[in-house]
Amino acid sequence: MRLLLFLLASSLSAGALAQGIFDDNEARRRIDRLRQEVEAHRQATEARIAKAEQSAQEAAERAGDRGALIELSGQLEGLRSEMARMRGQLEVLNHQAETAEGRQKQLYLDIDTRLRKLEQAREQQAAVPEKPPAPTTPQPTAEPEPTPAEAKAYQAALDQFKLGNYTLAVAAMQGFLVTYPNSTLAPNAQYWIGMAHSGQRDYKSAIAAQRKLLSSYPDSPKAPDAMLSIASAQETMGDRAAARKTLEELIAKYPGSSSATSAKQRLAASAKR
Repeated sequence: MRLLLFLLASSLSAGALAQGIFDDNEARRRIDRLRQEVEAHRQATEARIAKAEQSAQEAAERAGDRGALIELSGQLEGLRSEMARMRGQLEVLNHQAETAEGRQKQLYLDIDTRLRKLEQAREQQAAVPEKPPAPTTPQPTAEPEPTPAEAKAYQAALDQFKLGNYTLAVAAMQGFLVTYPNSTLAPNAQYWIGMAHSGQRDYKSAIAAQRKLLSSYPDSPKAPDAMLSIASAQETMGDRAAARKTLEELIAKYPGSSSATSAKQRLAASAKR
């Protein structure tokens, strides 16, 4: 019963977090598109102002027509007002982009904190036997705990990710894997390399990193999370067919994982679009 409650809580938490990542990525794409449109409009208006000012000056030099100058002056004032309005729009868009960036960083921090807690709870649950083993039954060999040096190096690399220093995080996690290739934290390090690439919007590298985790550590608890991350990257890149296929493979390979539950929710949501 305790194990069932734990898996249910894990599924709900992972689903909510995955949905949050999609929301932030979609918000960022929309803000970028709006910013580009407003910037293009601003440049076009500046060109119109420059042309109108030149026409006003030429008209004044040619004929001294006061009426024409007044009309051109009115046009210039209208264009300047439009420029001021667009500058205000750009400031609003910049603020929204910064807010989305902050939300995404905070979401990654929250993901890491919750995943670590879930992993600790999973390990504690696994350590409690459901039934006392028979005297002749051999005890399973537990995975060795990471050494203090391994834990310190891994945490230092993870801290770089939490601070948003994605380039440093990738380098630190790769260095960890070179120094401690057999560490129990190695799958986690490979996973965060992929997530750091996603943070840099380098989704092709993110997918390659997560696929390396799947090939090197297919039985790791991080494997389902890696497949979910691949689907997220594919979705962000606009390859919905590939994302759907990845989610279906995740459900087939790891049906009892919380990531599989999230995959089912995403497939159901996409079917309603």
